[in-house]
Amino acid sequence: MVNFKEIGLVNTREMFAKAIKGGYAIPAFNFNNMEQLQAIVKASAETKSPVILQVSKGARNYANATLLRYLAEGAVEYAKELGWAKPQIVLHLDHGDSYELCKDCVDMGFSSVMIDGSSLPYEENIALTKKVVEYAHKYDVTVEAELGVLAGVEDEVQSEESHYTKPEEVIDFATRTGCDSLAISIGTSHGAYKFKPEQCTRDPKTGRLVPPPLAFDVLDAVMEKLPGFPIVLHGSSSVPQEYVDIINANGGKLPDAVGIPEEQLRLAAKSAVCKINIDSDSRLAFTAAVRQTLANKPAEFDPRKYCGPARDLMEELYRNKIVNVLGSNGKAE
Repeated sequence: MVNFKEIGLVNTREMFAKAIKGGYAIPAFNFNNMEQLQAIVKASAETKSPVILQVSKGARNYANATLLRYLAEGAVEYAKELGWAKPQIVLHLDHGDSYELCKDCVDMGFSSVMIDGSSLPYEENIALTKKVVEYAHKYDVTVEAELGVLAGVEDEVQSEESHYTKPEEVIDFATRTGCDSLAISIGTSHGAYKFKPEQCTRDPKTGRLVPPPLAFDVLDAVMEKLPGFPIVLHGSSSVPQEYVDIINANGGKLPDAVGIPEEQLRLAAKSAVCKINIDSDSRLAFTAAVRQTLANKPAEFDPRKYCGPARDLMEELYRNKIVNVLGSNGKAE
């Protein structure tokens, strides 16, 4: 049993309360490899932003559970090296799909876990979430749950259609499960293809897809039912078109990739939405930098020479999200 406090991590309870009160959101960045982790920690430490390091079930299998535990400890020490005296770093399981997986993550030093029972019937979702909460809270680990279903594909999580969260269910769900935060569905989506072309309009000047607006009326209704309760948005990558263009110009094939406009995320961050998940954007940045480097230097075979630029571009991306979208910079001095 590894307690997250022993390796210098924190849970989400205090940072979420501060974010709701302060009108900003905590960045929740998924990572799969060392370069992503380095970029996240450097951007967070130098902007003094609290941060959530997210690991999906697939990423955990890819990286190895034991290595992840030490990577998390290393992230805290690296942040201190960068001058962040008291790092506010959370290690969070994203989209846990079973009690056993959540329990294993708690036992391995995670400070926060998500149990995603959103595809289950309502009562089964409650029962599963409550079971995870009861175990996690024994060790002061916070628990995120989900109501509503997001469309799109991300690792093992996929759904053809989204189903908006029903505001009339949230009080009962939160009360009966005891969860610490709630992921809701208001039109965000997993992956780099968040909307089908027929769901969008096209900008007549650029020909690019313009996505439909988020359902802020659903968010408002949820906040009215659960005032001050931490709300989470999944699938909130903006799919920067400059990265898509670089990928496509260097042998990639990402037609009609489209994400959530940053101005809509800024609005959400000023509400009770205190955690915003971003994964696809860093994948795009990494891939864009690698493709461009290898296209310009086809004889290159040293991974450091193309993963290094990828790390730099991801760090730039994370800084932008922290400072210009979520407003979390300077909130963890």
